[in-house]
Amino acid sequence: MKDKKLYQMAWRLMSSYWHSQEKWKARGLLAGVIALTLGQVYMLVLLNGWNNDFYNALQQRAFESFWPLIGQFAGFAFLHIIFAVYAVYVRQILEIKWRKWMTDKYLDRWLGHQTYYRLQVAGQDDMDNPDQRIADDVNSFVNLTLGLFVGVLKQATSLVAFVVILWNLSGSLDIPLGDTVLSVPGYMVFVTLIYSVVGTWLAHKVGRKLIRLNYDQQRFEADFRFSMVRVRENSESVAFYGGEKPELQNFRERFALVIGNFWGLMKRTKLLNFYVNGYAQIAIIVPVLMCAPQYFNGTMQLGGFMQTISAFGRVQDALSYFVESYDSIAQYVAVIRRLGGFAGHMEEAEALAPSFDFTKNTSNALQLWQMDIALPDGRQLAEKLSIAVPAGKRLLISGGSGAGKSTLLRAIAGIWPYGTGEISLPTGWRTMFLPQRPYLPLGSLRRAIYYPQPVPENTDDNLTGLLERFGLQNLAGQLDAVDDWSRILSLGEQQRLAFIRILLLRPDIVFLDESTSALDEPREAQAYEILHQLLPQMAVVSVGHRSSLLNCHDKQLVLAGDGYWKLQDIK
Repeated sequence: MKDKKLYQMAWRLMSSYWHSQEKWKARGLLAGVIALTLGQVYMLVLLNGWNNDFYNALQQRAFESFWPLIGQFAGFAFLHIIFAVYAVYVRQILEIKWRKWMTDKYLDRWLGHQTYYRLQVAGQDDMDNPDQRIADDVNSFVNLTLGLFVGVLKQATSLVAFVVILWNLSGSLDIPLGDTVLSVPGYMVFVTLIYSVVGTWLAHKVGRKLIRLNYDQQRFEADFRFSMVRVRENSESVAFYGGEKPELQNFRERFALVIGNFWGLMKRTKLLNFYVNGYAQIAIIVPVLMCAPQYFNGTMQLGGFMQTISAFGRVQDALSYFVESYDSIAQYVAVIRRLGGFAGHMEEAEALAPSFDFTKNTSNALQLWQMDIALPDGRQLAEKLSIAVPAGKRLLISGGSGAGKSTLLRAIAGIWPYGTGEISLPTGWRTMFLPQRPYLPLGSLRRAIYYPQPVPENTDDNLTGLLERFGLQNLAGQLDAVDDWSRILSLGEQQRLAFIRILLLRPDIVFLDESTSALDEPREAQAYEILHQLLPQMAVVSVGHRSSLLNCHDKQLVLAGDGYWKLQDIK
């Protein structure tokens, strides 16, 4: 059952590209790869026949045939080189295009419909490091798929071509059985078949644990890298806490998993390498031993001897492809499971569509009607919540920690899937949501301030004036400087920049989730007053704990966290 699921994952991952809008270009490139690969095999067949002529000429000391045969070899070798080089080149073109298409698809799905957020809401236990899955696993999947496909194609065609050659060259093997003699035609084919089948079975027995080890290695490496990224992103907090020792302990614990699993990978790979190399060396001597009797009794010339050994090697290589590629196959299976699991989790996250009804109205007010808001475990935060926030009015949502204040904003934003009820906005109203810690993208400060809208032309005068009103005039000369501004600016400065965003975007209603928590009370009051002065018709919905916020709002919604709520006027 597990194998069937794996095959289904692999088929879904592979087939989507070949039925996409780029399918004809992709199929054309694939046809080129196939043609060039078959050309390589054809050259190998010709070179195998050349072996017979060349070594017979050597045995007969036919000097007049020597240089013509060398010239023939040069022609075959030149064509083989051309086929081999362009087979790789065209395959790499296809690999680039496939990876680009697949990466775009995963990025669209991950960012579309807030799937990146819903994955966290759903709490997938094995949903680790989506960034690595998109960046690394997609690349590995495309590379391994094409590499293994070309390998299988080349070995399969080689098998067909050289089995015929080997059958004709090996003749019959006479085995005396009492008074009768059993004649086995094409016996070398049966020898290589038995040798390769047994070898493949043993390789699977030796190397099958590599699949899980490769899967875990990728996961542990990603976790170790992510833990260091987390410390870099939160370096100031770690420094204030003096948390270097526990962070170091965390690094060492995660790295210990990397090293421990890698030791297991090394030991299992060592066993597999012992077997694979031994298998390959024995394969060199087997055809020599099998052909030696015919050569020494004069029924086979040196050319036939060398051609048979070459054909045996090609057939044995083809039948032993699984043995030689077991490590790549183990990595491939691990990548399929990671990408297939990622795709499955994104499907589950996409299915977590909000169950609230989003409608439009003409009343010039945000209207919430009969809203039930719950947690993933089913616990109710608010029941039958019905309120309205008209244009120009300001509502403060308060309550204890965990009462559902931020969750209510998530529901209104359409990113919270647990609950029912109606959320109605006036037609044409634009909304804006500000979290406690504003997001500042990498790039120039100007771009960070205008995020998520593009930077318009001729912004300096307006932006400089707003910076001065919020006490950030020192940043006016750095608007085009490129840096990690979330690291450079304090949280209070970032929150003031977020208020400037509101004034630049000019929404009809703004939702502030503790967006002034890092400001002192005078600056907090000043920020709300500037919004009221410059955008008097904008509705404001705030989440906060401070009593000073009461002076900045008209009504207060108190959430108790057990389904109970109360709406009251602020006097």
